[in-house]
Amino acid sequence: MILDDPRVRPAAARIGGRATLHGLLRQAAQRHPDAVALIDPTNRESFTDGAPRRLAYAEADRMVSAIAGRLIRLGLRTDAIVGLQIANTVESVLTLLGVLRAGLIAMPLPLLWRRAEAVAALSHVAVNALVVSGRIGTADHYDLAMQIGAEIFPVRYVCGYGGQPPDGVVSFDDLFAADTIDPAPSLEDDRAGAPGPAAHLAVITWDVGADGPIPVARSHAELIAGGLAVALESAMGQDPVLLSTLTMSSFASLAVAVVPWLVRGGTLVLHQPFDTEVFLDQIKASPCDTVILPGPLATQLAEAGSLMASEVNVIGVWRAPERMARALPWPGPKARMVDVQVFGEIGLLAACRAPEGTPAEIAFGAIRAPRNPEGNVVALEIAQTPSRTVALRGPMVPRMAYPPGAERSGVPHLKIDPNGFVDTGYACRRDSKTMVLTASPPGIVSIGGYRFVVRELHDLVSQVETGSGTLAVLPDVHAGHRLAGIAADHDTVEGTLARLGANPLLVGAFNKHRRPAA
Repeated sequence: MILDDPRVRPAAARIGGRATLHGLLRQAAQRHPDAVALIDPTNRESFTDGAPRRLAYAEADRMVSAIAGRLIRLGLRTDAIVGLQIANTVESVLTLLGVLRAGLIAMPLPLLWRRAEAVAALSHVAVNALVVSGRIGTADHYDLAMQIGAEIFPVRYVCGYGGQPPDGVVSFDDLFAADTIDPAPSLEDDRAGAPGPAAHLAVITWDVGADGPIPVARSHAELIAGGLAVALESAMGQDPVLLSTLTMSSFASLAVAVVPWLVRGGTLVLHQPFDTEVFLDQIKASPCDTVILPGPLATQLAEAGSLMASEVNVIGVWRAPERMARALPWPGPKARMVDVQVFGEIGLLAACRAPEGTPAEIAFGAIRAPRNPEGNVVALEIAQTPSRTVALRGPMVPRMAYPPGAERSGVPHLKIDPNGFVDTGYACRRDSKTMVLTASPPGIVSIGGYRFVVRELHDLVSQVETGSGTLAVLPDVHAGHRLAGIAADHDTVEGTLARLGANPLLVGAFNKHRRPAA
């Protein structure tokens, strides 16, 4: 599907009109086939099946083609949507790129989504296949995918990695060692006037608005524009070693980790779930040039001296950008700190810390990458709406609602004004020309990388027969917010929510023995 809106073509043309994510991998593999491309978390076996993998570029590119060929052999046609719910391992990156190489559309799903959230979201789009990790933590994602497939009619195939797949699930594990692979299709379009493959719809991620889950569709060009903004502001050199704690389920994770890795042609080291000891060991073992982790955690680790000893550059991702103004100063100056403010799935803003270590002041108007007098690429434009909220537009911001025609239906969708601005819902005020964020979108709670409609959380709790469950949303220094449940019978509320297919963050709020982790 070509996002053939007149406003899309200039963005695609600026990036050559032909650059695709899977094409960037192919170019890197041709340039240095034996260089290390992807490295698994060292503790992989603690949260999913399989020993840790380490792949060279030639191996990674071959696996991407093998995945693409397998998907085509299944009978999936161009522009079919493939849902992905894969642990933060090399398979998550390879599968996303394989879906794109097959001419399909990748739809990463948050790892903590369970049946209720997945069915509510996917009922609005025609997902044709699911690819999952068999196990993530203690959750059986083969079983979860089969449940989702039984309720979502268009799902024809469930595929996955690890463990013993049940009948009806197509395993992809054999592709790593296959002697021969099915050929991937050629997707080049050389027709005169064609917008080029960069304008092709590549990825659909999920945001949350007051009306529920919202699909947000982006082309290759828009994804690459977001990643370039981060790479340029970070002064990222060629062939870097990046250590990322972000799971591949959002625009931010793709733009901050995957695209800079592909554009610069280095090594991407993955980490999940966050474990300080494992994380610091990975920094020493790689060794890493840049680490990517939640902003509040980055500044705390630096304050404790854990990051400063390694002298790596840091990209801190702020899922609750309104909290960044209260961030601890960066102790520098040996390591560089870049803050990335994430406005849901709409866009992101990368800004290097000021010389004194405080977050940079951001003015309304055009934001260039890098943000210095020599920066000649407009990465983003920021405006204040009449209702005093932040609106974004630019080469990384989606220009069309999804699915096509959603504007004329009652389905929740991304609302884009005639000038191309998208209202993020984050309240702001002007301090001279500087933007100051003051509050998150009303009715939405952010927990780590997850956003929820507060009303829907309370509705789920109200379905518990005892009627004795009460939910509170509390501030959290690391995750933005956390959920706390009060109940006369915690076990009954927790068990009922689990059976309803609720998110583990909500289920865990009623566990009297532990606090839910974001």
